[in-house]
Amino acid sequence: MLALTWDYHTYEGRDRVKKFLTDQLPKFSLSTFKLREDLVELQTPFEDLAWIQGYFTFDTTVGHASGIFRLVPLANGSWKGHTVYTNLEDLRGFPEKIRPSSHPEEIYGESAEAKQERLEEEPSVIIVGGGQSGLDAAVRLRALDVNALIIERNECIGDNWRNRYAALRLHDPVWYDHMPYLPFPPHWPIHMPALKLADWLESYAHVFKLKVWTSTRVVIVEPGTKGKKWSVKVVRGDGRERFFEVNHVVFALGISSDTVRMPNIPCREEFTGQVLHSSKHKNAIDHLGKKVVVVGACTSAHDICSDYADHGVDVTMIQRGSTYVMSTRNGMPILLGPLYSENGPPTDFAYRINLSFPNAIIKLLHQRATKVIAEADKDILDGLHRVGFKLNMGEDGSGAFQLALKKLGGYYFDDGASQKIIDGKIKLKADGHIARFTPTGLLFEDGSTLEADVVVFATGYGDAREAYLQLLPAGLHNAVQPIWGINEEGEPNSASREIGGHGPDADKVAGLWSLMGNLAMCRFFSKHVALQIKAYEEGIFGVRY
Repeated sequence: MLALTWDYHTYEGRDRVKKFLTDQLPKFSLSTFKLREDLVELQTPFEDLAWIQGYFTFDTTVGHASGIFRLVPLANGSWKGHTVYTNLEDLRGFPEKIRPSSHPEEIYGESAEAKQERLEEEPSVIIVGGGQSGLDAAVRLRALDVNALIIERNECIGDNWRNRYAALRLHDPVWYDHMPYLPFPPHWPIHMPALKLADWLESYAHVFKLKVWTSTRVVIVEPGTKGKKWSVKVVRGDGRERFFEVNHVVFALGISSDTVRMPNIPCREEFTGQVLHSSKHKNAIDHLGKKVVVVGACTSAHDICSDYADHGVDVTMIQRGSTYVMSTRNGMPILLGPLYSENGPPTDFAYRINLSFPNAIIKLLHQRATKVIAEADKDILDGLHRVGFKLNMGEDGSGAFQLALKKLGGYYFDDGASQKIIDGKIKLKADGHIARFTPTGLLFEDGSTLEADVVVFATGYGDAREAYLQLLPAGLHNAVQPIWGINEEGEPNSASREIGGHGPDADKVAGLWSLMGNLAMCRFFSKHVALQIKAYEEGIFGVRY
C-alpha cells in the first residue's frame, strides 16, 4: 500500500511478483530492515492450516514503511514465503504532529462555533462532508500541517447519524471502530447507538479544532482558473456564496448517493395509507396502533421491524430475495477473533493484520469461517427456515465478505430481530412478489393480500458515484471510475484514492479524492489519502505503478 507503488496493488504468481520487484525496487532504495521478533508467531486458524507470521519495518527513499509476511510449511518440512504485505507509514521529514503547538492567534473564551467559522488562511484542501470520513481526513491532514476545511450541509456535525432511524446502532464491536488519535472510552458500549456516535463526532471536531462550515452546501467542483487545479463553489445557509481555489478536494460523501431505491409498484396513488423510504423513518412510536409493512430483509429492514415489534406495533416484513444472516454474538468473535477485543492488540496494528491478507485469501478463509458460524448459529438459522425466511451463505459461501465489498448489502448481522421473526413478533411474507397497491394495502402476484396503514421501503440507496457526478461538470463524468467495489486484483476501485482510478482520463480528475466506508476503513485509509496529498504538496509524490 503506497510504499513501493504510490498505489494499492496485489500481485500474485512468481512472474508478476518478479516483474513488480524488478521495476520498483531500484526506485525506492529499501534499507534499515528491522524484524520485530516479539511479533513473530506460529498461527493455526484451523486444524489443517498453519503459518508463521512476522512483522518488520523498513525505510525507502521517501518514507518509513512496515511489512507483514507469512511462511507456510511444505511437505518436506521446509517453509516457503506465501504472502508479503507492505504499507507506507510516514513520509521522510514530515512526521505526524499529533499534538501541534498552540497558535498564538487562538482566542480563548471564543465559542466553538466562532472558532470553526474563522479562517486564518485559505485552505489547501476542501473536504466535502463532515461524517466520520470527512473528520478523519481533516484530522490526518492537520497532523501533517495541511490546512483543510470541511463543508457539511447539515446544521451540526453528527447529524448524518442523528437524522437516521432512532433504533440504528453499529454492528461492529467498539474495538474495531476507534477513530484516529482518540479512541473511544473504555466504558463505551460494544455496539454503539447511532445517536451516541453522532455526539462523539461533534465532540471530536471540537477537540481537534477542525475547521468546519456547517449548513453549507457545495454547489460545484470544476477546473480552477487561478493557478490551482480546482474551483469549489459553496453556498452558506444564509445564501452567501464563496469560492475556494485548491489543488485537492476530498469527497467524503458516504457509501451511497442520496438517491433512494424504491421499486415502482403500480397503483400507489390508490393507497390511502402512508408510503415512505427507510431514510425518512425515525421512530416506531410514530405509528403506534397502525399496521406496518416493511419491504426488504437486510440490515435496515431488520432494525426497523425490530423497533416496531419492541413497541407493540403490528409489523410484517416482506422478503423478496434471500439474505445472509449471521449473529453478532457468535459471528463476530469467529471473524474478528482476539484482534478486536477488550484485551486485543492496538487497533491500528490489528487492522494491518487484517489488510495483510489479500482479498482472494480472505475469501477462502471466510468460506471456512462461514460454515463454523452457521453451525454456531444453527438454532437461529433452523428457526428462520421453519418460518419460511429465505437464507443464503453469501457469494460462493463467503458470508457477508463479498457482499460487503461488492454491493454493501444483502446481509444482516443479527442482534435480536431474527428471534422475533421466529417467534412471530415480526410477521413474515416471503412467498410472493408484490403486484400492486390496493386502497388498503398490497396485492401479490399469487392473489394474496396484505393490509397496511404504512408501507416502509427498506430497499437501499443509489450508487455512490451518482453523488460525485452531481458535484462535477458533465464533461468530467466519464473520467470518474466506479467508487465502491473491487477491481480485478481484489483492490478497492476508487475508494481511498483519486476518483479517476486507473481509467484513461484519470488526469482530468487528478486531485479529487474519495474516502468512504465504515469507521475502521476511514480510520486507516484517511492516513493514506493524507500522505498522498502531503506528498503532492511537498513535491515528493512519485509515479503510480
